[in-house]
Amino acid sequence: MSILTQKTISKKISLNGIGIHSGKKAELNIIPASPNSGIIFKRIDLSKNNIVVPNFNNVSDTTLCTTISNEFGVKVSTIEHLMGAFYGFGVDNAIVEISSQEIPILDGSAKIFIENFKKVGLKFSDQPIKIIKINKEVSIKDNEKFITIEKSNVASEIEFEIKYKNKIINTQKNKKNIFEDNLSDIFESRTFCLYEDIEKLKKMNLGNGGSLENAIVIKDKNILNKDGLRNNLEFVNHKILDCMGDLFLSGYKIIGSLKCSQGGHKLTNELLKKIFNDSSNYSMIEIKGKQLPHTFANYQYLKSIA
Repeated sequence: MSILTQKTISKKISLNGIGIHSGKKAELNIIPASPNSGIIFKRIDLSKNNIVVPNFNNVSDTTLCTTISNEFGVKVSTIEHLMGAFYGFGVDNAIVEISSQEIPILDGSAKIFIENFKKVGLKFSDQPIKIIKINKEVSIKDNEKFITIEKSNVASEIEFEIKYKNKIINTQKNKKNIFEDNLSDIFESRTFCLYEDIEKLKKMNLGNGGSLENAIVIKDKNILNKDGLRNNLEFVNHKILDCMGDLFLSGYKIIGSLKCSQGGHKLTNELLKKIFNDSSNYSMIEIKGKQLPHTFANYQYLKSIA
């Protein structure tokens, strides 16, 4: 089978853990799915109206995570790390069963998802992959925050910048080509927060499952996690992971060059809505062997067998 065809995982993956915001335990099953089905979430704690599709139009909340809802008000939240893992690893189709509203935070990154994808491997179909190609620049600005995406012939790039007054985080910037670069440092990068913000989160009834086991906590000039950081740009790299996950709510990989400063789930969702509000902004194409650069094909293959 061609590596340019749609992929799913080869066998079921089962995980469990707590939601970082709800603090509730959840069982998670990731199940192989047929070509052209996309990613589907299923709330197995509910007996009806329990299918929720991860689409940018179904985003109902972007407060510190991405929450999607169906027409019956059934929700699935904190989907961005799993969606980022699907996007970066090349999983086009899967059914995600979840026994509660919130996806388990695990270690605060996508590392455990990727390890399990590698363990079971990918199953290739005979259906060509589809992508969205950006035709012209689309931008969103919110005071000092901005996000923009513009045309690129072959690359899927994310350049992200964060700015914090805290001296440990400070200003960080990184750029990744999703098709060609090694994404290990992105997948392993954990969510983070400032120690002084924990009480604010509790008052918002958020962060109830947070701990040093699933988040980096910074207090003044110190990182409270005993093993420190996993990579030098872990803070901004986690934002790139989030952005990848939120972009996959387009339903497809995107060929384009994205830049974002101080953005997050809300800005990325607004960008997708603006892109798809005007059909001249993009083209949908099926990728077949002759159309795709060898660098993309080779790297996708190496990731699938690593």
